[in-house]
Amino acid sequence: MRHGVLALLLVASSVAASAADLVVSTDFEGGSADVEAVDQENRVVRISPGGQRKRGWVCWWYVRIDGLVPGETLVLDVGGGVWATPDRATFSTDGKTWQQTERGKRAGQRIVFRQKCDAETVWFAWGPPFTPTDATALCERIAEESPHAESFVLCKTRRGRPTPALRIRQDGVANEERYGLWIQARQHAWESGGSWVGRGFVEWLVSDDPDAERLRKSAVVTFVPIMDVDNTAEGHGGKNQSPQDHNRDWTDQPYWRAVEAAQAGIGKLDVAGRFDLFVDLHNPGANDRRPFFYTPPADLLSKRGQRNLAAFVAAAKEEIVGPLELADKQRVSGAGYDKAWRAISKNWVTEHTRDHVVAVTLETSWNTPHSTTDGYQRVGRELGEAIATYFEQSPRTPVE
Repeated sequence: MRHGVLALLLVASSVAASAADLVVSTDFEGGSADVEAVDQENRVVRISPGGQRKRGWVCWWYVRIDGLVPGETLVLDVGGGVWATPDRATFSTDGKTWQQTERGKRAGQRIVFRQKCDAETVWFAWGPPFTPTDATALCERIAEESPHAESFVLCKTRRGRPTPALRIRQDGVANEERYGLWIQARQHAWESGGSWVGRGFVEWLVSDDPDAERLRKSAVVTFVPIMDVDNTAEGHGGKNQSPQDHNRDWTDQPYWRAVEAAQAGIGKLDVAGRFDLFVDLHNPGANDRRPFFYTPPADLLSKRGQRNLAAFVAAAKEEIVGPLELADKQRVSGAGYDKAWRAISKNWVTEHTRDHVVAVTLETSWNTPHSTTDGYQRVGRELGEAIATYFEQSPRTPVE
């Protein structure tokens, strides 16, 4: 027994002796954190979210930790309150493939994660990162792999960055008979899950799935993986930023160029009588364990609009079945929800397009064991199936 204890002590001593100092960095795209302390002896890193308050909610964090001994257990202690402390953190040993840690242990406004690290460098984040570089790579890859996809730049941001986008259509029906879809994500930079849902959707859309092919032949689809490119690149939260939240900027004079460009693109389709569906991809609150839709107030909708919305939600309920299963009820974002409710994207779309158009926000849960890259992408594929089902069952009434 004494020999066994001695052996363990010797192993622990050897690991401690060979361990390099832990180095925590955020000087990369999307990186963000305030490093509060690093306990080298006990291998504990203590952080809180970085980012500037004027650039949105301070809840996003994303760090790289170097100096690990492969096989050792790192302790990551994160503060910042409920929005910044998911039950499970996200980590990667290559900066590309993301997994969840085990459930952390909460203590007040903080949570502690213990993770065995099988590499000298490990990245940890609030959720699976999806950067502007990832968005560009996705759009370019889809356009290269599929003859039905075109990659383009929606606009340049106020800080000079491109906002990548995709347009997907396959020869089939005449242009004037096509449905028009606009799918976008990340009006709030920290809500990284929205981009992963969108990736799942577009990868399904260019696949060999018969429903995807049918949708490509009957529609033109525009997809924007990140609307708030600057805050995503620089590691800020984005929500409620100054001078304007992207999703409260849908007015006659928008401040953000991505919003202005989206309005123009949607308006062009609508004037031509070829716009039918708008979906804005978000992540909700920490306690929302099932995805759900925010919908416009009923008094913004015509009877036809109400019927179409009900048909779309029914199709989504049929297709988005889990493990991130769509909730039974929708939520309404009207006057009682926010004083700037008319400047929320789906409400602006509803008021500025023809009365058959369906406009919704899809909130995909981020604080569950299934809120992973695979889980998010499955929701995206299921959303695609729901859209195909909706257009199959509820064809547009011809424009008079």
